[in-house]
Amino acid sequence: MTEEATLDHQSDNDLNDIAKAGVMTKAELVDEVARVVQLTKKQAETIVNIVFDSIVDSLRTGQKIELRGFGSFRLRSRKSRTGRNPKTGEKVEVPSKKIPYFKPGKELKELINKTLGEGAVESETVVEDAAE
Repeated sequence: MTEEATLDHQSDNDLNDIAKAGVMTKAELVDEVARVVQLTKKQAETIVNIVFDSIVDSLRTGQKIELRGFGSFRLRSRKSRTGRNPKTGEKVEVPSKKIPYFKPGKELKELINKTLGEGAVESETVVEDAAE
């Protein structure tokens, strides 16, 4: 297989992955960490759990987590309100609460849009080549 054909095949796989609009599970994330860092799945799972637990613990204490080049995790406060039970229509008091919120960083937005934009350009190129 030529290098160009390999790149075309690779980009087709990337586009197929995007087209699936699937969800990466925690288990798949653990598998990816284990593969990239060449650790056992158990070691990778420990690392992933430590990262998640650290984020949760920081949010619980009211801290904001900033991951430069990726984004930040923050808490937003929701006021108490009167809601309705959809089954009975009866009024219910909903207490105030804090909601975790992720704000993507500029670099992450650019990387995502660059990747999606390149896929669209490659698709157009393939169509133009096929027309000739």
